[in-house]
Amino acid sequence: MPVSSRGSACVLAAVRSVSSVSSVRSVGRVSSVSSVRSVGRVSSVSSVGSVSRVSSVSSVGSVSSVSSVSRANSVHSSTPVTRLAASSTLTSYFDVRASRSSMSSSAMSQRMVWVDLEMTGLDIEKDKIIEMACIITDSDLNILAEGPNLIINQPDELLDGMSEWCKEHHGKSGLTQAVRDSRITLEQAEYEFLSFVRQHTPPGQCPLAGNSVHADKRFLDKYMPQFMYHLHYRIIDVSTIKELCRRWFSDDYKMVPHKKASHRALDDITESIKELQFYRANIFKASTDEKKRKIIENGGSNNS
Repeated sequence: MPVSSRGSACVLAAVRSVSSVSSVRSVGRVSSVSSVRSVGRVSSVSSVGSVSRVSSVSSVGSVSSVSSVSRANSVHSSTPVTRLAASSTLTSYFDVRASRSSMSSSAMSQRMVWVDLEMTGLDIEKDKIIEMACIITDSDLNILAEGPNLIINQPDELLDGMSEWCKEHHGKSGLTQAVRDSRITLEQAEYEFLSFVRQHTPPGQCPLAGNSVHADKRFLDKYMPQFMYHLHYRIIDVSTIKELCRRWFSDDYKMVPHKKASHRALDDITESIKELQFYRANIFKASTDEKKRKIIENGGSNNS
């Protein structure tokens, strides 16, 4: 249980039954940490003070007294930690497995986290995220919550070096100028989106959804890893369903709603949800009804 570079930490006392604390680095200001019981696992706490990263803290509020800590990966630029009060109730806050099991049994675990990104290009080694939007739906594709829609500042040299396609479309939509005017950093954006999904989804249960979302996932894995860590590793890619319907149900596919293709994040998410709603209502349901009809004709039961 290494603890190094404690800064101005005044008291670290009466820590009981800590199963694993792998490292605590550079604790900026912690006036009192006392009587912490049964800490499940805290894998890393680094630069606590303006809390840049807290590896196993989920919803740290104003952090004057710790509450609602379930599972987490990072808290960026939060209020300085002034006190972790002595309380036996801290035990439940660190019980990640109990939190997971209670939430995963509910309808919340069936929710989908819809995300769309606009980037300066598709090369994750040099291109960056410039806009991100997020919507939460239930399993029936009803919109439950509309999250942040943020434009992220990027340097002029990156914007000036975009491909001609990006310059044309992002310029026409007004996104390029909005990026220049924005004061939102990537770290601030990740914190906002992570806070949003934690309010509406249990950790590790809900998949990322969107159109060609595999491309968005690559950028999110690289630039917003803590956001991605909260989600399930599977994805729901509407583009895959589109291609299957185009091949297997070509007549129905011709009726798919036309997209505006505005290349703005929130518009693209909304259209992706509507597209999947169409497939569900017109192709998935029709296929299921036909299957039931054939079962009944053959003397079987449709109670399945």
